Amino acid sequence: QVQLVESGGGLVQAGGSLRLSCAAVGRTFRSYNMGWFRQAPGKEREFVAAIRWSGGTTRYADSVKGRFTISRDNAKNTVYLQMNSLKPEDTAVYYCATRAIITMSTPTHPDEYDYWGQGTQVTVSS
Repeated sequence: QVQLVESGGGLVQAGGSLRLSCAAVGRTFRSYNMGWFRQAPGKEREFVAAIRWSGGTTRYADSVKGRFTISRDNAKNTVYLQMNSLKPEDTAVYYCATRAIITMSTPTHPDEYDYWGQGTQVTVSS
């Protein structure tokens, strides 16, 4: 079992930046791929970014490519999402997630992930 705890959300003006953190407790963090998702009111949960266990491979949704950066510090059992040039449409609850298996893939569908954090609210004002 693993517990994921997100932090770093808040209110920011359009064009601003935030850095989200996700701390993992309960298993060998460095062996597992991690993902970030978001869910806006009335919308389905959508993929934002993912990173392989080694940190050498990342994957992004087209809507955030070039603005967001996912990274991880395995020594701190933490994955980050640096969000720059934020837009009002980035407003959502952001979740980190991980899988129950060790794998090379970084899937984009939320059903492929087994463990989720409680989420952190990001609000971007225009």
